[in-house]
Amino acid sequence: MKHFKSLSDLCKANGFPLPDHPLIALHRCNGTSPLIEREFTGDFYVIAFKRKIKSGVILYGRTKYDHENGSMMFIKPRQVIEYKDLEFEEDGFLVYIHEDFLNGSILHKEIQKYGFFDYETNEALHLSPHEEEVMWDLYNKIESEYKNNPDEYSREIMLTHIDSILKYSQRFYKRQFINRTELSGKIVSKFNGALSEYSGQGLLQTKGLPTVNAMAARLNLSPRYLSDLLKQETGKTAIELIHIYLVNEAKNLLKGENQSVSGIAYMLGFDNLSYFSRLFKKETGLTPIQFKKQSIN
Repeated sequence: MKHFKSLSDLCKANGFPLPDHPLIALHRCNGTSPLIEREFTGDFYVIAFKRKIKSGVILYGRTKYDHENGSMMFIKPRQVIEYKDLEFEEDGFLVYIHEDFLNGSILHKEIQKYGFFDYETNEALHLSPHEEEVMWDLYNKIESEYKNNPDEYSREIMLTHIDSILKYSQRFYKRQFINRTELSGKIVSKFNGALSEYSGQGLLQTKGLPTVNAMAARLNLSPRYLSDLLKQETGKTAIELIHIYLVNEAKNLLKGENQSVSGIAYMLGFDNLSYFSRLFKKETGLTPIQFKKQSIN
């Protein structure tokens, strides 16, 4: 697999014009610019928008990106990307940002908080016509600064517009989460159902505590997308909801007289009794023993 350390090498390999800046490259995608079939990684972030793919697919993560509507995807450094027979029918854009371009800027740290760089391709951001206009406006501002007489202010101005694209993307994803909930029902109900299924299959004893990754796989979502959906819907992350589920199960079991605290911890997948006790007290304000005595009394 090819790894690109420089944007110049990436552009040469895909037949793009050489970038005007060594650490940031812009490319407009349309029917006249097919991308070479290639699997690669690179030391850069990618922000991409496309309207319609004439042929081929883009792959990253586990799934393919082949949506028909206007949508965006976000790729982080060293994430595997694959182009297959790719040609765009309608106008789109690609922004390649070498991670060194962010050095010394606020965005160097801030970009880490945008969870959509960890989403799968089937979790792309689907834009409304108005949202597309917003993104094109920001891209055009970056392009104008990129091409027209760059000076000591150019980098800071481009970073400001890139930051705006990310902030708007976060806002538009919030809208998408809400729309998704209205169309497909409460994700928290499906999540709790997956947890109950995991427990009912005896996997707490055989595989241990349920993980966010395991629950996400059951729901055919990436872990980060699942957690962001749940956070939007409930105010709590996936791991927090897993903890709440386990503690509720523990509370039910502790009300019985025949189960020891250590036995209950084992039944729920904990191999460390002190960890179980700490988690239980964090959620309830009582240790498991205190809760059991209170329930019996």
